[in-house]
Amino acid sequence: MNTLTPLVARDPAETPRAWLRQLAEHAVAAVHPDALLPAVLPAPPRGRTRVVGAGKAAAAMAAALERAWQAHQPQALLEGLVVTRHGHGVQGRGVDCRHIEVLEASHPMPDDLSERAARHMLEAVADLGADDLVIALISGGGSALMSLPAPGITPAEKQAINRELLRCGAPIREINAVRRHLSAIKGGRLAAAAHPARVLTWLISDVPGDEASLVASGPTLPDATTPADALTILERHGIAIPAGVRRHLAANAPVPHPGDKAFVRDASEVLARARDALEAARIAAEAAGVEVRLLGDDLEGEARELGRAQGRLALAARDGRRAPLLLLSGGETSVTVRGDGRGGRNVEYLLGLFETLRGAEGIHALAIDTDGIDGSEDNAGALFAPEDWARAHARGLDPVDYLSRNDAYTFFAALDDLIVTGPTRTNVNDFRAILVLPRTP
Repeated sequence: MNTLTPLVARDPAETPRAWLRQLAEHAVAAVHPDALLPAVLPAPPRGRTRVVGAGKAAAAMAAALERAWQAHQPQALLEGLVVTRHGHGVQGRGVDCRHIEVLEASHPMPDDLSERAARHMLEAVADLGADDLVIALISGGGSALMSLPAPGITPAEKQAINRELLRCGAPIREINAVRRHLSAIKGGRLAAAAHPARVLTWLISDVPGDEASLVASGPTLPDATTPADALTILERHGIAIPAGVRRHLAANAPVPHPGDKAFVRDASEVLARARDALEAARIAAEAAGVEVRLLGDDLEGEARELGRAQGRLALAARDGRRAPLLLLSGGETSVTVRGDGRGGRNVEYLLGLFETLRGAEGIHALAIDTDGIDGSEDNAGALFAPEDWARAHARGLDPVDYLSRNDAYTFFAALDDLIVTGPTRTNVNDFRAILVLPRTP
């Protein structure tokens, strides 16, 4: 998905499922690194240019940067390393990196390779001077992929905290605040290690609100929160705090802060975000004669509850409708895990929506994670049509039962409604589309 694809089916009423799939592909292509990096190249510095990066889009960003750099300033040496999720590297697919090393590590839970990548990155910037430039390629997922515990904290303690934060349904803003204060590389610490070199950070944002310091827990951007804030978050969610973690946070040691003079020459730019994908979808849908309502690009909250709320909205919007309507939204919901089923937030959202619509005529829906992986499963998300309600009941599939077990993946797999794309190598979080067609007279 690295080029903008036109919508083949101009009339969504002809083939609603195919139309929604094509719309999602179009939206993801608009936020792929190939469409973003060539336009933002800086002039080469007097010294060296070192590339670092982490995230699900990091390898594709590095490949796009290399190609653009070679085309426009081939005389300037470019080197460095980035880390991405297992399976998200681009080597061997015709877009190999020659000068930027691509490492792979585990996500969403860090592993030994995550720690090794973090150490290598700190070493890569340790010898730089004031004439050198660091280009940091940061995208969602980087927090787990570049994981190095702060002194006094063990990897097991850090992983236990992270696991409980994910299970309790804490908002990503709170999760990342804790991660930054348990880390030796996040919260601006990578940039601090690179100084006095200038650090230029390019980001593909997967966080609601697109605050740059929150993407991948901000390894090259200063942190406005404090260790005391992190401690408060853990206590509020009732998470057991290991002694080493409590001692570290209670010490309230200084952290790289936005007012620090060391960051004065640095710069950052968010190259793509959820609203860019939604905007690409809006333009394409309107060109096909579809009315579009943007419900928000930063929606959070419990996934199933958002699905139910948007289901009620779709039902209300259908009454008296004479032309197709598309409800678009993005952001990052959360799932409070109560059962032992399989699923990510997008299929859980869809199952809440499915339960509310109960096969309502003319309403089709799709939800995917734009990185191609919904949670920790192999699908990007799913979609459904009105007739799937009858199909589900004919097969004895009760949506309420599956929701109670957080087993939305299994539900939609049984209907052959899962969307499997493989890694897209970008990440602006959730893309949700509800197509409301006029009712048959």
